[in-house]
Amino acid sequence: MSASESITHSNMKTRQVIEDEIRTFLIEELEIDEERIAPDAALKNDLGIDSLDIVDIVAFVQRSFGFRIQPQEMTGVKTLGAFHDFIENKLAQHAPQTVSSNND
Repeated sequence: MSASESITHSNMKTRQVIEDEIRTFLIEELEIDEERIAPDAALKNDLGIDSLDIVDIVAFVQRSFGFRIQPQEMTGVKTLGAFHDFIENKLAQHAPQTVSSNND
């Protein structure tokens, strides 16, 4: 890994870390069975996430990822994989800009 890559990765959580943190939250906080958690699982129909759970998710996102979202931002997020994408994109928007230099 080059110096510029390590700087970028230190400022932003990897996709695997995002997925792991969300999985842990779903299991421990929302008490969803681990077997039901899959990228194509529908948040509402497969995981049973309702409007009250969205409030918990908003708090979790702020606590775990360091930025605020509004519950209405979640209206287009239908699957767990889409939620992973949503968080990854928001993190990219909130990440400090890095300048890559190759002074190797």
